[in-house]
Amino acid sequence: MQIRLAVISNAGGSGKTTLSVHLAYELAKRKYNVALLDLDPQGSLTLFCGLNPPEPEQTLAEVLKDKFEGAWPLTPCWSQYTNKVAVCQGGMILTETADELVLHKRGAYLLADCLTDYPLEQDVIIFDCPATLGPLPLMALAACTHMIIPVQLEPKSIQGAAHLLEWYYYHCKYLRLNPTPEILGFIPNQYDARRSTHRQILAALPEQLEQMKIRAFSPIRDSAEFVNASGQGLPLHIYRPSHPAKDDFQEITSYLTNLIGKPKTSKRTK
Repeated sequence: MQIRLAVISNAGGSGKTTLSVHLAYELAKRKYNVALLDLDPQGSLTLFCGLNPPEPEQTLAEVLKDKFEGAWPLTPCWSQYTNKVAVCQGGMILTETADELVLHKRGAYLLADCLTDYPLEQDVIIFDCPATLGPLPLMALAACTHMIIPVQLEPKSIQGAAHLLEWYYYHCKYLRLNPTPEILGFIPNQYDARRSTHRQILAALPEQLEQMKIRAFSPIRDSAEFVNASGQGLPLHIYRPSHPAKDDFQEITSYLTNLIGKPKTSKRTK
């Protein structure tokens, strides 16, 4: 089973790209092939994965053109450490793409169409979405099989997540998505146990989500080392392998691997 996972949050700084990158590397460690698709005009995956800024024709914007014929512009990353992760980069060109999607007859379904007509062979495709609820995340929603919601343990972020759920339920119905993408759960991000607000919200979150049959995963702790690692274009596992925060991604990774089953055999996989 191929998982297409949309990492969606309508709040900036919620840790979407950090989560996407570390999930990709954790899955690669477990022998799964992963494609990271950057739907963010800020192009954060380029920085976090240590890649050079792409030319427009080497971005996801090229895939979303009507003339696309299946040559996905995937760039391997962390090649010194793994051969199982590749990135389709984003960038400011996606701002223009987002405007065009509004007028396109298949705008919301365009990425799903590309993946149907020209399938990627990876076990997992991760969509790193921008911090909006505009055309690009909507396209990810229509293309994904599952979604995960990173959330900061702050009242404003929790309120924004409630709005995101309203958006999800409305557009799944409006777009007639069948099957409906499954919400894997919420992942509390940047958790600081010294802050009482964080402790209180973290304690209350599972019960609140249980009423909607949504899972609350264990939190990802706050650490300056995530910023330092991203500045070097590396996941924390490589940048600081002894740091305990790298283990915070194991629960969600194990949950994903149970859904996928065994990795597929690929000619690209050694």
